Amino acid sequence: MQRRLNRLGRSKSRFELSEEQRAELIDAFKLFDTEGSGCIGYYELKTCARALGFEAKKSDVRRWMADTDLKDAEKVDLEEFLEIMRVRYSERDPDEELEKAFELFDEDNSGKISLKNLRKICKSLGEKIPDDEMAAMIDEFDRDNDGEINKEEFFNIVKAPQDL
Repeated sequence: MQRRLNRLGRSKSRFELSEEQRAELIDAFKLFDTEGSGCIGYYELKTCARALGFEAKKSDVRRWMADTDLKDAEKVDLEEFLEIMRVRYSERDPDEELEKAFELFDEDNSGKISLKNLRKICKSLGEKIPDDEMAAMIDEFDRDNDGEINKEEFFNIVKAPQDL
């Protein structure tokens, strides 16, 4: 098993999961390990990967399992799951992920995020932010002063260094 894990590791050796990603994956694994056996099967892996935002066709999941020398050919333990998902994360295209995120906000496909879009997203997330605060957020990042956030402005917001 270690040989195959090492081979997978060499192919994507530069990428390591952040502590936040690792914690999220462990929580997801535990959620899908409904029997508490320490392992999940093919269907759970497929469903879990989809829940984490990955496209997971039957052939993809079977390939992931085949590429990882599993202790049990039909089940994945936590260590194996983390390795499979580490490789999946390393294959993600950050710009493609930003496009998808923008599309989630731009529900009306206008190419812009309006106050109406922001209000709807906040409501769906259970956030109660007053309209004037949401308008102020838009104003802060609205470089072309059209009252909405376009894709370029959105990318600038997301890619900007975060003050912690």
